[in-house]
Amino acid sequence: MTTYEILNKAKKAKEEITLIGVEQINNGLLSMADSLVENTEEILLENKIDLENAKGKISDVMLDRLSLTKERIEAMAQGIRDVAKLSSPVGKVLSTTTRNDGLVIEKTAVPMGVVAIIYESRPNVTSDAAALAIKSGNVCILRCGKEAHNSAKAIVNALQKGLETAELNKDFLLLIEDTTRQSATDLMTANGYVDLLIPRGGKGLISACVENATVPCIQTGTGICHIYVDESADLEMAVKIIENAKTSRPSVCNAEEVCVVNKNIADKFLPMLKWALVDNRKENKVELRLDETALKIIEGVKATDTDFDTEFLDYILAVKVVDDVDMAISHINAHSTGHSESIITENSENAEKFTKAIDSSAVYVNASTRFTDGGEFGLGCEMGISTQKLHARGPMGLEELTTYKYIIRGNGHIR
Repeated sequence: MTTYEILNKAKKAKEEITLIGVEQINNGLLSMADSLVENTEEILLENKIDLENAKGKISDVMLDRLSLTKERIEAMAQGIRDVAKLSSPVGKVLSTTTRNDGLVIEKTAVPMGVVAIIYESRPNVTSDAAALAIKSGNVCILRCGKEAHNSAKAIVNALQKGLETAELNKDFLLLIEDTTRQSATDLMTANGYVDLLIPRGGKGLISACVENATVPCIQTGTGICHIYVDESADLEMAVKIIENAKTSRPSVCNAEEVCVVNKNIADKFLPMLKWALVDNRKENKVELRLDETALKIIEGVKATDTDFDTEFLDYILAVKVVDDVDMAISHINAHSTGHSESIITENSENAEKFTKAIDSSAVYVNASTRFTDGGEFGLGCEMGISTQKLHARGPMGLEELTTYKYIIRGNGHIR
């Protein structure tokens, strides 16, 4: 099926989904979750093909991101069930104005319509995006990267079976069959068909969408996430947080890429950091890319200028030593992609300054950046992390997939 045939199917399904009640939608989601688990073996077989094709072409951490297990599929299904439990924002009256003549004006939340997602090699995005789009009354079009296409197709087939079991139109969820760049371009320029385009992936994909899309596009950013260790920090806490932020899953966008350290504690802290991330690790040792000051304290690789502007998505951490919290804020704002930043400190004034001055979608005090996630934020799952400021910012859930319109109720009113 061509991309434009799929777009036409989505446009027809868009009118149908707006008339379906919340209970039917929730039943459909629960059926999708059950079908996903029931088709686990088929999904794993297709995922195995993707993994075999990708070996030697992508890094081990990216292979892990592509890989599915029974446990991960069950977690995907649970994510759908969690979305089903959430209150629907659709139809919510955001504000009401009653004029003196009795005319009632209601600002009401409504679905976007057709939401298209272009994403790379993360199969779990398939189910997350489908659940959030359908729950918020939208038709969902998915276009995944060729590395994950077999996995995504098996997942979508399972989810569509679930929709049909619940007597809903399987065209509420559609997968683009063409994995060439042309299909991505077609979605970016599908005016009149796509109401919202969301790219999820690396810098190249996001830049291409932002620069070339003629349909509304939300910029989901790359994650050059920073953690600043202040001079008043609990250093053992800082090591624990950084170890989690860097090594628990380095291939995701909320993983730490840069550690900024106050000069007054650098001599004591940096050896502790090196012990935890390098010396004490039997495997997946972290490569530390150090500025000139840090290199005088511990061993590592000399950092280049580009290291502080790189999303490594690997066991690599750039380290910068600064004079104070003001210099840390300046450095972070200059190099951040607006995703997630954290300060480790016992100084409440510095914490307050940091949270006010850092211009990112999620700002933490004494916590790991790994919490920037729709599920962790109580959204069920997420459509992506928006690093822009208009319409949506941070983890995108149901509300971010709606817009609003004014519904005006009168009784023969004329102007």
